[in-house]
Amino acid sequence: MSMNNNQAKHYLLSKPQAIEDYPFGPDVAVFKVKNKMFATLALGNDTQHYWMNLKCDPNEALMVRDIFPSVIPGYHMNKIHWNTVILDDTVPKGEIERMIDNSFLLVVKGMTKANRVSIELLL
Repeated sequence: MSMNNNQAKHYLLSKPQAIEDYPFGPDVAVFKVKNKMFATLALGNDTQHYWMNLKCDPNEALMVRDIFPSVIPGYHMNKIHWNTVILDDTVPKGEIERMIDNSFLLVVKGMTKANRVSIELLL
């Protein structure tokens, strides 16, 4: 079982203090925690599937890309630290949730201690 864009949006917003914003216009949903982006979700270039950008560890980014053809270097992002997951039903739901969790935690890890602690208390 995979994940569609509505399920992805719901899971992204289930993260502590996550909000949805549209700083790039009405077609690209940006998910933030404490004003820091941890994901984007938009209809992809193929206009058939939603594409989700997620922050990732550089080594893991390469491994996941090797395993799943639908995980590509981050579209319009730093390709070392971001992957794009094409929601085309080929990546298992649990794997997408794991990538979302990792993206969220990487962003939280880079915050000031005060912001980090206020979120970690909710995890």
